[in-house]
Amino acid sequence: MVAQENEGLIETRSIDMVPDHERHGTPFSQFTLWFGANIQITAVVDGALAVVFGADALWAFIGLLVGNIFGGAVMALHSAQGPRLGLPQMISSRAQFGVLGAILPLILAVVMYLGFATTSTVLSGQAINLIIGVQNPIVGIVIFGSITLLISLLGYKYIHALGRLATITGIIGFTYLMIMAFIKFPVASLFGVKPFELTTFLLAVALSAGWQLTFGPYVADYSRYLPRNTSQSSTFWNTFLGSVIGTQWAMTLGVIITAASFAGYGGSFLKNQVGYLGELAGGGIIAILIYLAIITSKLTVNTLNAYGSFMSMLTITTALSGKNTASKTQRTLFIIAMLTATVCIAIFASKDLLNLFKNFVLLILSVFTPWSSVNLIDYYWISKEKIDIPALYDPDGRYGRWNAPALVSYITGVLVQIPFLATAMYTGPITKMLGGTDISWIVGLLVTAALYYPWAKRCNVAPDDMIYPEECVAATIEKE
Repeated sequence: MVAQENEGLIETRSIDMVPDHERHGTPFSQFTLWFGANIQITAVVDGALAVVFGADALWAFIGLLVGNIFGGAVMALHSAQGPRLGLPQMISSRAQFGVLGAILPLILAVVMYLGFATTSTVLSGQAINLIIGVQNPIVGIVIFGSITLLISLLGYKYIHALGRLATITGIIGFTYLMIMAFIKFPVASLFGVKPFELTTFLLAVALSAGWQLTFGPYVADYSRYLPRNTSQSSTFWNTFLGSVIGTQWAMTLGVIITAASFAGYGGSFLKNQVGYLGELAGGGIIAILIYLAIITSKLTVNTLNAYGSFMSMLTITTALSGKNTASKTQRTLFIIAMLTATVCIAIFASKDLLNLFKNFVLLILSVFTPWSSVNLIDYYWISKEKIDIPALYDPDGRYGRWNAPALVSYITGVLVQIPFLATAMYTGPITKMLGGTDISWIVGLLVTAALYYPWAKRCNVAPDDMIYPEECVAATIEKE
């Protein structure tokens, strides 16, 4: 039987389960996708922020690495669910939150996609304008948004192909930029200038952990087409290594060039991030090639944001309508709506991009750390990887409309972080007592886990074995 997804140019699956006869690919596709999506300029900005807000280059590097490893492990555990379930990530949240209860984290996920997509669109628009020699920022923004729209509409196969391309261009481009940084700056002298400070170190950890954790709500969207017998460890390690290596590489470049700027070398990365990298490359045709690499990587992650947002919006609307899939027309309309909103926000975005981005990442981290805690504890320790998939689409089924253990634990996990927050808009009283050290996400993770695990254990409704939709079982039997 020919896989349904291969019958046309545009992907036909949406929030429904991918049956076995349509599965394809290898775990290495997760490495290239997540490496290509993360070795990009916004990760350079994120690494720069650790230095901007006070960390020594050495401790910024170490803190970012710690956060990437921790957050990357959590993110990869979400990815490992994809082959077994064959579902988009946020649909599986209905097993914890209930069919209607899952709408709460879904709404927040859509806000997250908008925030990250806007940042991508602004920076990529700058790169496009530098290539074509246009001053009006709207031109580059609209061009980038249009390309994102096209690939998002085509779907899964083309997103992975773009990830492979971004991996190649990213390795070449960022290797060259790193070499040029070592040639132009006395890199060794930039490290160990300041003593260790816990506050700035933990900020660096939070920035990179937040970067990784925000992929959690949609990472399984891109592993769900892998064959069901794909090793969980292979999916985990390919996702983990691709995401952590790509991100740390880009963030390290951000640390180096920002520390060099503060030491009086090479101008200011903060004032013109895209143009600075072009100048670092040496200008001319080399700079244009670097801009193309920037656009390719940003296009990869922006497509993930658009694709993930359409999945989340469909999950919300189908929970209310009672449907379990969506037409190509619905897919198209949701993606167009998301990208139109992104382009409009990007056009009118504030110029204070760095500070806004730092506060946005930390705010989103406080929202999605409790969600990851609930989802992973339930999947691996409560239901033990056994899900009633048809019940995920039935408000009157096994998981019901609302699930109190997950919802109460999640909301508590968010609220308990408030006294520990450290943002430009609000600094919690406990954070002030700690000298500005932000440990809110750690508190949210632990409190959510401590509350949810015993409660969910007592109220466990998981089946004894996986339950698949009848049509998927029938298709598998027919193929055999």
